[in-house]
Amino acid sequence: MAQLLGLLLLSFLLTSMLLVPFVDLLYKLKFKRQKQITFDAFQKRTPIFDRLHAWKAGTPVGGGLLVIIVVTILTVWAYSMYGFSPKTWEIFVLLFAFISFGLLGLIDDIKKTFGYKNDHFFGLRLRHKLFVQIILAIFIGLVFYFFLGVDFIYIHWFGKIEIGWLYIPLAAFVVVSFANAFNITDGLDGLASGLLIICLVSFWVISATFLDPTMAVFIAIWIGSVLSFLYFNVFPARIWLGDVGALSFGATLAVVGLLTGKIVAVAVIGGVFVAEVASSLIQLGSKKFNGKKIFIVAPIHLWFQNKGWEEPKIVMRFWLIGILFAIFGLWLAVIK
Repeated sequence: MAQLLGLLLLSFLLTSMLLVPFVDLLYKLKFKRQKQITFDAFQKRTPIFDRLHAWKAGTPVGGGLLVIIVVTILTVWAYSMYGFSPKTWEIFVLLFAFISFGLLGLIDDIKKTFGYKNDHFFGLRLRHKLFVQIILAIFIGLVFYFFLGVDFIYIHWFGKIEIGWLYIPLAAFVVVSFANAFNITDGLDGLASGLLIICLVSFWVISATFLDPTMAVFIAIWIGSVLSFLYFNVFPARIWLGDVGALSFGATLAVVGLLTGKIVAVAVIGGVFVAEVASSLIQLGSKKFNGKKIFIVAPIHLWFQNKGWEEPKIVMRFWLIGILFAIFGLWLAVIK
């Protein structure tokens, strides 16, 4: 435990040292939020979002890139030099999700920042982005099935349920769902990053409970880096994750959850993310099939903001709800 705490602090300090010059670099590169943001995660026009967030134009995006770089380097260093003995395929699938979804998000961020004025389309087209996500997620499912030997789900009330090759599409679904849920939730300053830390602490406890040092090392380093990022991301944010961070962190959070083998606990611990993406899907489905909205605006955090709640108030209360979800999910994961 002392080594894990040391890695967490090292990750925090290293990220803190790099964040200010990294923010300055993003300003120089003009890698920042544009004024003409008129689309949500489903490429639908969102005038309410524009009205509530227009003042944030000019804030740098891409903070997730720094976190990915720091965490990846420290993780590889920890396993090679710090005396840990990682499970090769376990750390591979963690870093693959972390880096591959981050690269997809980075391409999307670059296109949003520099490309949309030329083709009048904000970021990557949804169908293209979703297609790549599915391919990456299926590969992750294949690694779980063929190399990690996972072909079952565990539900406390029913025990271990063998599902064979069906685990591959199930894992892919969970990964894609969490990647997009995190991306949708990352709409208020500090919201997604704070919820991520809450979830990671829960999975850190689970990894310690089930004696999984490979995952514990990765989570400790990740927590330290995100804690540092959160200092600059709380309201009013000086930097945002961008899609490079949101897609990476959401997909990797799903992989961490899948590695615990507690699929119900995963959905509960990430309950706020689930609620956020559910509200957007319900809204999208209602407009498509009924021709009318269920909510004035979605996802649900925007609904509260449109009602007049101040942004920090929404974030803090969602954090509290996230803590309750995490405690309940943790209880489900460790109960005998």
